[in-house]
Amino acid sequence: MSTKKAIELLLLENVDNLGIVGDVVKVRPGYARNYLLPMGLATPPTAGAKKAVEARRAEVERQMRELREQQEKLIAALEGVEITLQRAANEEGILYGSVSQHDIAVALQEEGFNLTERDIRIGDQIKRLDSYEIPVQIAKDLKAEVKLWVVSDKPAEELMAEEEAKAAAEATEEEEAEA
Repeated sequence: MSTKKAIELLLLENVDNLGIVGDVVKVRPGYARNYLLPMGLATPPTAGAKKAVEARRAEVERQMRELREQQEKLIAALEGVEITLQRAANEEGILYGSVSQHDIAVALQEEGFNLTERDIRIGDQIKRLDSYEIPVQIAKDLKAEVKLWVVSDKPAEELMAEEEAKAAAEATEEEEAEA
């Protein structure tokens, strides 16, 4: 395994988990050669290139400040929010399907919150009727929790009638077995 040195590049665009426009970053040669340079995301950090990117960087920093303010308002608005999803389930409360990050994101979007699937952090899919505290994380330090109620798509009266019918059928079977 070769141990080549990292090379320095000037970012021309924001790159997730690397930096924003105008940053000089050190990356591995393969990442630079195979991704950053061909996609036009970076260039060698010459004095002329740095000067050309200065105005763009100021604009990007302003946009990032505005975005941060919007995200902070969104997190504040999410506090105390409760959503309910109806799903088909058996008598034990186990869902026939499941509730995924996508389902929760869509429900929150319908409530007027501008969130994506990546913002919802549930880990495994939800497979039972119950209430859950769902973490929403927009940035590393911007987090909130939303209360999710997963309820049966059948009305409570219908569930009670089914249970009574099942109990009556079992009682009839026992009487027939005894006779």
